[in-house]
Amino acid sequence: MRALAVKAVGWARSFPVSKGVRAARQWTAWHLASLPWNDSAADTVHSVLLSVSELVTNTHLHAACTAHLVLTWDGSCLHVSVADSDPGLPIPRAADAGAAGGRGLGIVATLADSWDVHSFHGGKAITACFRPRGGPPPRPGRPPDRGGARPS
Repeated sequence: MRALAVKAVGWARSFPVSKGVRAARQWTAWHLASLPWNDSAADTVHSVLLSVSELVTNTHLHAACTAHLVLTWDGSCLHVSVADSDPGLPIPRAADAGAAGGRGLGIVATLADSWDVHSFHGGKAITACFRPRGGPPPRPGRPPDRGGARPS
């Protein structure tokens, strides 16, 4: 039996509240430029950057702590994960019409192909998967992940 080789690339960096969301977007954009996506993936790049902004902002505002951002490209999906030290799981909700905030998770859920949230000892992580349009197709034998939030 022949083993399947999994080839992935990933990057990780922490963004304290003082570093800001802009630094996380710039860092993400720089790494996205190194991926083998074609020009038709531009919408996916914008979706990833907006989602990074929302997730890092949520960590800074609601958890008031450092956002730990991890990007992992597995050949079919870019996994964007933001972890923090607040164990409270976010609850997606409808934003009030006049509210300035409250739409972050809804934006991520709309832009990502799938997303989830999970707790771990001392915190939580929100992970979103983005499959580039015009990018490589999903690997055979693996159904597309189209789920929503699945708190554990």
